[in-house]
Amino acid sequence: MKKEIQPSYGETTITCACGNVMKVGSTKKDLKVDICSKCHPFWTGNLTRRDTAGSRADRFKKKYGLA
Repeated sequence: MKKEIQPSYGETTITCACGNVMKVGSTKKDLKVDICSKCHPFWTGNLTRRDTAGSRADRFKKKYGLA
């Protein structure tokens, strides 16, 4: 591995819009993100799914009359 062409790798801070701060290793410095695991609906349990027409297979069968 050629040292002169590799980016420098070090500790950086990731800051979320919700205020969560994480320290990770990266080649970039001070990243800002819109969403993280502390505020994402999937990880917080606030995820709602709206499936009114059934599964994809049911919709396909209904559309093409294969029921």
